[in-house]
Amino acid sequence: MIYYKATTTSTNDDAHDSRYGHLDVVWAEHQTSGRGQRGHAWHSTEGDNLTFSVVLTPTFLPIVEQFLLSEVVALALVATLGEYDIACRIKWTNDIYAGDRKITGVLIEHSLAGDTLARTRVGIGLNVNQTTFPDDLPNPTSMAVERGTVFDRKEVLVRFLENLARLYARLEAGDKATIEAQYRATMYHLDERHAYAYPTGERFMATIRGVQPSGELLLEHDDGTIRAYAFKEVEFMLAHKQ
Repeated sequence: MIYYKATTTSTNDDAHDSRYGHLDVVWAEHQTSGRGQRGHAWHSTEGDNLTFSVVLTPTFLPIVEQFLLSEVVALALVATLGEYDIACRIKWTNDIYAGDRKITGVLIEHSLAGDTLARTRVGIGLNVNQTTFPDDLPNPTSMAVERGTVFDRKEVLVRFLENLARLYARLEAGDKATIEAQYRATMYHLDERHAYAYPTGERFMATIRGVQPSGELLLEHDDGTIRAYAFKEVEFMLAHKQ
């Protein structure tokens, strides 16, 4: 079920409430404390975009395999945008890019029960009809910018939920290999040499070779070694930062 709010602090915070069940959605026009990955705020013009959270209850999934949920969510977003003729790629871990511009951001938060996941809140900001953005955003785009038309936001949301439910059911049925293969095939700049940076600011060149089941990015360095990097251990350098 979709629960609509005009204003809230954060849909991910709202979705923590136990009254929301599996595949329920909290959709808000405005978030006073919306947040994204790496502690960044999420900017969205009120009434133009989709800012929402989906509740999942993946009690069948061990904690060590939690990245599969990121893969499912990202693939569902790519599939949905593809239905509107917007070809997209997944920038590790789960940002969605149309060309070299970011169209969607995702923040996933888990609650645990022993060695398995108990409850997951998937916060999503999808740029739908916004066509102008603040100058300090490095590379934003939207469905309207990409296609030159205005979209029905609820229709987009419903289509995403259908794709998410389909892929989630595949994961629950145990078809992990297909999900992992599809995610790898959809990665942004896969098998391309690009600039990266460590948290210290030191930069280096490497080539994406895939991702481990636990979520670490596999980078091949110029000396031929392949190393695995967890989230926040390495940053993909956008063109304006290089």
